[in-house]
Amino acid sequence: APFLGPIDQKPIRPAINYLSFNTLPIYIAKIKLSMMKFCLFGLLLSISHAAAFISTSTTNSRSLEVTELYGGAQGYASTLPGKKEKVARVKELLDTSQMVFTIPASAMSVQQAQKLRESLPEGTTASVVKNKLMLRALEGTEFSEAVTSEGSTMLKGANMWFFIDEDISGTIKAYNGFLKDEGLKESHQILSGVLESVLYDSEGVEAIGKLPTKKELYARLAGALKAVPTKVARVIKAPTTKLARAIKLATMPDEE
Repeated sequence: APFLGPIDQKPIRPAINYLSFNTLPIYIAKIKLSMMKFCLFGLLLSISHAAAFISTSTTNSRSLEVTELYGGAQGYASTLPGKKEKVARVKELLDTSQMVFTIPASAMSVQQAQKLRESLPEGTTASVVKNKLMLRALEGTEFSEAVTSEGSTMLKGANMWFFIDEDISGTIKAYNGFLKDEGLKESHQILSGVLESVLYDSEGVEAIGKLPTKKELYARLAGALKAVPTKVARVIKAPTTKLARAIKLATMPDEE
């Protein structure tokens, strides 16, 4: 029940009733607004976390691509057994190669590197090898002296190595075709190469590439073999004709 105030003796309404009936809608509106702000903040926080995750995933993916192309060591490849395995693999390639040459490995995407490998003739391998590992793999091979000679630059910078088993000219021509298709002639020309323990500069390797390819040599050989019977028949036929003429003239009676 209401009680009388000390001055005017009028009944005083309890504060709880005043707040409940007059300001309740305002407080409800404020609570709703606060909840909306909280939800909006949570949504923005979730979006920022998702964006950060996507960015990190993209960065990691690009990092793996760079590692794959440039030979960066991660995981097993960075361990001593992994490095020994890489050296052994490169040494096997060197032992079966007639020629090796290098190109710059920088500014080439993984997709371009894959396209390049697919364009090479059978028996040719392209791989990015760290200089220290390549130096170890070269020990005891026919390429060692030329590659490590004073004027050689084959062990400087990040290079992609080409190990050519048979088709030397075909490999060089295939690589030049790749450069033309990808627009990389200015930045990725052949640096140098080694053939029969001789170091060749870029121009020397290009000159070797102008020699007939393995397929072209086979075609020429086939053409030459095909022409042999015809030429032999001509040689045999020519004297026979001349001999027949001589006999005919000798047996003709004199016209007197």
